[in-house]
Amino acid sequence: MAGHAGSQDSKTRPGQRRMAQWTRDYARLPGIPDEYIGQDGAPRPAWARFFDAFAALSPADIERRFASADRHLREAGVTYRAPGETADRLWPLSHLPLIIDETDWRQLTTGIAQRAQLLEMILRDLYGEGRLVADGSVPAAAIAGSNEYLRAVCGVKPPGGRYLHLYAADVGRGPDGRWWVLSDRTQAPSGAGYALENRLVLSRAFSNLYKSMNVERVAPFFEAFRDALRASADRDEPRIGLLTPGAFNETYFEHATIARYLGFLLVEGDDLAVSGDRIHIRTVAGLKRLDVLLRRVDSNFLDPLELDASSHLGVPGLIDVLRKSGVVVANMPGSGVLEARALLGFLPNLCRRLLSEDLLMPHIATWWCGQKSAREEVLSRLDDFAIEGAYGRAVPGFPGSGPVLAGELSPPERERLRSAISDRGIDFVGQELVRLSTTPTWENGRITPRPFVLRVFAAATPNGWTILPGGFCRIADQPDARAVSMGDGARAADVWVVSDKPIAASTLLPAADTVRIRRIAGVVPSRAADNLFWLGRYLERAEATLRLIRALGTPTRDSGKGAPSGASTALHSVERIQRLLVTWGATSQASRANSAKVAAEALQSAEKFGSALSLLRSAQRTATSLRERLSPDAWQVITEMVERLSVEADDDDGIVSAAELSLQELASFAGLAQENMNRAAGWRFLEMGRRAERAINTARFARQFAYDEAGDEDLDVLLTLVDCQITYRSRYLVGPALAPVRDLAVLDPYNPRSVAFQVAALNEHIASLPSLKEHGLIERPQRLAVALQAMLTTAEAAALDVKALFALEQDLLNLADAIGQHYFPHGPNASRPEKLTGLA
Repeated sequence: MAGHAGSQDSKTRPGQRRMAQWTRDYARLPGIPDEYIGQDGAPRPAWARFFDAFAALSPADIERRFASADRHLREAGVTYRAPGETADRLWPLSHLPLIIDETDWRQLTTGIAQRAQLLEMILRDLYGEGRLVADGSVPAAAIAGSNEYLRAVCGVKPPGGRYLHLYAADVGRGPDGRWWVLSDRTQAPSGAGYALENRLVLSRAFSNLYKSMNVERVAPFFEAFRDALRASADRDEPRIGLLTPGAFNETYFEHATIARYLGFLLVEGDDLAVSGDRIHIRTVAGLKRLDVLLRRVDSNFLDPLELDASSHLGVPGLIDVLRKSGVVVANMPGSGVLEARALLGFLPNLCRRLLSEDLLMPHIATWWCGQKSAREEVLSRLDDFAIEGAYGRAVPGFPGSGPVLAGELSPPERERLRSAISDRGIDFVGQELVRLSTTPTWENGRITPRPFVLRVFAAATPNGWTILPGGFCRIADQPDARAVSMGDGARAADVWVVSDKPIAASTLLPAADTVRIRRIAGVVPSRAADNLFWLGRYLERAEATLRLIRALGTPTRDSGKGAPSGASTALHSVERIQRLLVTWGATSQASRANSAKVAAEALQSAEKFGSALSLLRSAQRTATSLRERLSPDAWQVITEMVERLSVEADDDDGIVSAAELSLQELASFAGLAQENMNRAAGWRFLEMGRRAERAINTARFARQFAYDEAGDEDLDVLLTLVDCQITYRSRYLVGPALAPVRDLAVLDPYNPRSVAFQVAALNEHIASLPSLKEHGLIERPQRLAVALQAMLTTAEAAALDVKALFALEQDLLNLADAIGQHYFPHGPNASRPEKLTGLA
C-alpha cells in the first residue's frame, strides 16, 4: 500500500507544482477584485477545484483540447459581426470558463430577479397610468428624450400580460467585491444563443472536467422561457416565430441558434403579413397564423405605418394588431426606453416606492445632466467622470460608440464637451470611473487576468423570474478596460455556476407521455422555401462547373479513335468545354494553348460569378439564411468546400484534385439531404432546385456534345459529364454512338442523371405541394412539368437534334422560373395564395 501511495503521489505532484506556479505567477492588478484570487490572497475554492483538475492535464493535452474547441467553432460556422462591418468573424471563445460558486450566484440572481420585476412595473406605469411622471418620481424629460419611448404604444395593454419576457443585465465586480449593474438590456437582449454555443463547445472539449465540477445546466432556463412564451398565447398549441433583421445582422448566427434550439420559426419582416386582426406567416401553403413573436428587431423598425416609415425590417400594421391583442410580442415594443442611462439614478427610489424594499443590486453611480444639481456636480469634477450618452452608448458630438473620458481629452476637446453638457445636459450622463473585475484567461501557456463583463439573463414565467445559470461573459484584451464590447477585440467565455453536489442531467425534450403525437409537415415560410430552392440550384450549378473543369484537366484520351482527324477532334472537344465555361461566366476567354489556366480561373476566380468558388460562396450565403434548417454536418460540408477552393491550387494536378474533392463533398451534401432531412416541403424545394438545375445543365451538355456531327470524343465527354460511362459500357458493346448516348443522357427515365429522370422527380414534388388557387385547375408549374414529361416520354433519340435540345433547355428554364413565381411571391404582381389550408 505504501508503494502504491507513493506512485499516486508521483503522478499528482507535477500537477500540484504547476498549480502552485500558476498561482504565484498570476499577475493580479492592484486594487481590483478578482474572480480567481480572493480577498485573502488565496485562490477561491471553486477556482481551486477547477485548476487542481486542469493542472493534472499535460501541456500537450491542454493544447489538444483547445484546438478541438477552435475546430468545432470553425466547422459549426459560429460567427458574429462587429458593428459597422460586413464580413463575419469567427467567434472568439476564451478557452477557460468564468467560474462562480452557487452561494455567490444565489446573491447575484436574487438581485437580478428583483431588478427585472422593478423594470416590468415601471414599464407598466409609463405606458399605462403614468403616475410616476405625474407625481415627479421620474422627470418627463428623462423619458421623452429617448427615441425608444413610443407614443403609439401608450395605452396598449400587452397581449400575454407582460412588457418584459426576457431581461438581461450587464454586471461586474465593484471596488468592494460586490456585483454591480453596468447597464440594463430590455429592448431585445442578445447573447443567450452564444452562451448556449459556448457551453456546447467547452463542455465537449473538457467533458470530464465539466462533469466533475458539477456545473449547473442551462437547458431548464430555455425550457422555462419557451414554456412561458407558449403559455402567453391564447391557444393551446401556438405558433412562435423569432423575428430577425436578416442574415446581415451582427448576431444572426445567434438568432438561428435560438430558433433551432427552441423549435421557433425564424422569420423576417417580409415573411409576415397582417390579415384581419392577426399576424400571419407567408408560407408555400398560404397564410398561417402566428401567435407569439420573439423579436430581435429594434422597436422603431417594427411597423413602418406607425413608427419609422423608412423601415424594411418590420410588418406594416403590427402596432394595430397589438392594440387588438392579436399577437404576443416579446419584448413589447417600447420596452427599450429602460435602457436609457438617464433613468439609473432614479431606480433606488422607484424600487422603494413600487416594491417597498431597497434595491438589492447597486449600479454604477450615475448623474443625469438633465437636472441642474447633477449637471453642476459633473461639470465641477469633469475629469473624475466617464461621460456617456443618456439614451445610448455614443456620446453626442463625439466619435466612437463608447464613453468619453474627459481627463484624457485635449484642452479644446474638454472645453467642447463642457459646453455641450452646459447647453444640453439632457443628452449626457456622468458615471463614476470603476475598473472591472478580472478573470483568468489562458495566454502563452500561463493564466493571465483580464477584465470581464457578465450578461445575466432572466426569463419571465408564471412562477416568477427564472435566471439562466451562467450567462454571456465578455473578456477584454486590455488589462485596464472599463467596458467590454464584442466589437472591441474582446473574447467570450462560458460561465460555470458550480455546486458541491452532483447536478441532474437535463434536456429540452419533454417526457414521452406529455406530448400529443403529430406527423404534420410543419410551416415553411416562402422566403425559406425560396432559399432552399436556390441553395439546390447553386450547388448543382457548382457541380456542373466542377465536372467541366475535371473533364478539361483530364489527360487527352486516344484522340485518333473513331475519327479521321483525332487530334483536331480532341481539340474541338476541349474548345467546346472552354466555350461553355465562358458562357457560364466561369472564365473570361477560351485558350487552346493553356487549358490549365482556364481551368484554374473557372475553379477559383473570386471575380467570375460563374466560377466554382463564386457559386459555392453564393450557396454559402444562401445557406446562412437557413442556419436554423440545416444540420451542422450540412453546413460544415459547404464551409469546407469554400475554404478549400479559396486556397490557390499549385499546379494542374492540384486543380483536378480540388475539383474532385469538391465533387465528393457535394455528393456528401446530397446524401445528407437525402438521408437526414424530413420529407416535408423544405426538403422538396431543395430537391426541386437541384433537379431543375441538373435538368437544365444536362440538356445544355447534350446540346454541346451530342450534336448531329459529334464524334467519339465529344460523346465520350458527354458520358463523363453526366457520369454514365459505366452504364453505357454495360449496355452497349460498342464505342459511343450518337442515338444511344442521347437516349441515356436525355430520355432514359431510369438514369438518375438524365433529363427525363429530373422532370419526373419535379412532377412528383410539385404534385405533393398544396394548390394555391381555388379554381380546381392544374396550376402553371405542374402544367409545364406534365407537358415536359409527356414530351420526353414519347420522344425518340434520333429526333433530338440541336434545335430540339435547345427548345428543351428553354422549356426547363421556363419551368424553373414558373416554380419561383408561383411559390415565392415577390412584388405586387406576384401570385398570392387564395386558400389558408393545406401544408402547414
